Amino acid sequence: MDIGELLSFKPEQTPKRPSDFDDDEDYSPEHRTVATAEPPPKVRKDHNTPNVKAKPQVSQKEPQISEQERIDILKYVESEEAEGEVLDDTSLKKILLLFEKRVLKNQEMRIKFPDNPEKFMESEIELNDVIQELHAVATVPDLYSLLVELNGVSSLLELLSHQNTDVSVAVVDLLQELTDVDILHESLEGAETLIEALRNQQAAGLLVQNLERIDETVKEEADGVHNTLAIFENLMEIKSEIAKEIAEQGLLQWILKRLRMKMPFDVNKLYCSEIMSILLQDTNENRILLGNLDGIDVLLQQLAAYKRHDPSSTEEQEFMENLFNSLCSALMAAENREKFLKGEGLQLMNLMLREKKLSRNGSLKVLDHAMSGPDGRDNCNKFVDILGLRTIFPLFMKTPKRNKKRILSTDEHEEHVVSIVASMLRNCKGGQRQRLLTKFTENEFEKVERLMELHFKYLEKVEVVDREIDQQITTGEEEEDEDVIYVKRLSGGLFTLQLIDYIVLEVSSTDVVKQRILQILNLRNASMKTIRHVMREYAGNLGDAGDSDWREQEQAYIIQLVDRF
Repeated sequence: MDIGELLSFKPEQTPKRPSDFDDDEDYSPEHRTVATAEPPPKVRKDHNTPNVKAKPQVSQKEPQISEQERIDILKYVESEEAEGEVLDDTSLKKILLLFEKRVLKNQEMRIKFPDNPEKFMESEIELNDVIQELHAVATVPDLYSLLVELNGVSSLLELLSHQNTDVSVAVVDLLQELTDVDILHESLEGAETLIEALRNQQAAGLLVQNLERIDETVKEEADGVHNTLAIFENLMEIKSEIAKEIAEQGLLQWILKRLRMKMPFDVNKLYCSEIMSILLQDTNENRILLGNLDGIDVLLQQLAAYKRHDPSSTEEQEFMENLFNSLCSALMAAENREKFLKGEGLQLMNLMLREKKLSRNGSLKVLDHAMSGPDGRDNCNKFVDILGLRTIFPLFMKTPKRNKKRILSTDEHEEHVVSIVASMLRNCKGGQRQRLLTKFTENEFEKVERLMELHFKYLEKVEVVDREIDQQITTGEEEEDEDVIYVKRLSGGLFTLQLIDYIVLEVSSTDVVKQRILQILNLRNASMKTIRHVMREYAGNLGDAGDSDWREQEQAYIIQLVDRF
């Protein structure tokens, strides 16, 4: 900015007190809030009105700046050192003392004149103003320990239940700024102290209680909801283990209730879906809690809207993706697989696949999670019963073309499809398994040819990754850490190759299919040894998924398939 503009513009920020500001270097935006006798959100809006731009045109006030003051302002701009008072221990104690006094005064006035708002309104405005002054604490996170020690956090949390929601929303706004992730990273000690104080005071429960009474048709209160959700996000980003406490103290239940509300789609609904996705991402207790709160049904009901219609905006598309991610996370808890089955989740996902809308991408991921592992047995058999094979095999035969709206890449799409087929081959028994195996003999073994086409595609990908790793190890760029290398190979195509080769072993139980596979291998000068090697490596790296008994059984089963092949 031009310094001349700055000098001429500076005195016009406070038209109500031009003379006072000239003599008072400590006058700050927070003090201007006190002078206005309006709720803080409105005061902040006033600073951004067009009047501010118009004021520099009033040239008659410019002579109020003396030459000495011009020099002082230039020094301030050059050195970036303010001559005003910097918030320290003493000034924080003063603000907190004033804060406590105004809280008490407001309580007294409300008790004394419960039916006469005009009598206690002035004390309410003063309380609002001092809450705005406390925003200065966020600029010095090293003072958080003192804020906690002087019971500042406790007093603020008590105000969340204040009869006037304007006051509780102002407190939420302050807490959101105090817990800002960037600010918390500036002082680890201060962050730790503040977060522990909030946990000990069960701040999550108090914030949820405040959410219950907020009217989102009022803009300021809707902003309060958004800021409350931001507080939860900030806390979970700093300490992920807090997610369990937050969910248990009512947030997950409130989010499900908010999603069910018949309200137009807005940013708060989107934010709710984001927070729910975070709550379920890594915390199994929250997944089980979601199931107990009928959350699986709520998610399916919300997703049903996108069965035949695409989201109307990018924000709504993000909302839909968050719901799919939440459902995938929820299905990692075995307890929720049965709820998904009873809630006709399979039928909904199957319809989404047939409709070819944007929801098809998410439904593939959900089916993959619902049918994988030993807990997916019932879902696999039911999927065959509802004629799901007619839906999944066209996707197996041909990956949809890329378009601008597509969420999944070609590799991700193929990974989910072959994972679903592999899960069905592992879990289906009796008639359902026979119907599945029959699919690979139809139309002159076209599905076998497609299967082997995918095998060679991903084998080539893995060979490329292996060569890159070998070269990096040779040049010293890569350390020979087996786990790191294996993960890199998995993400480079090995995981999908393992699923494909597992399907090869399973369908080879049918003699005519096995003969066709051998013919294709011979035509490509390839060997069965490659498939055997991939599957032995897979059996040896099953990891910690499931219990140890299941892992041992699965390893033995895969080795048996390899030996038979």
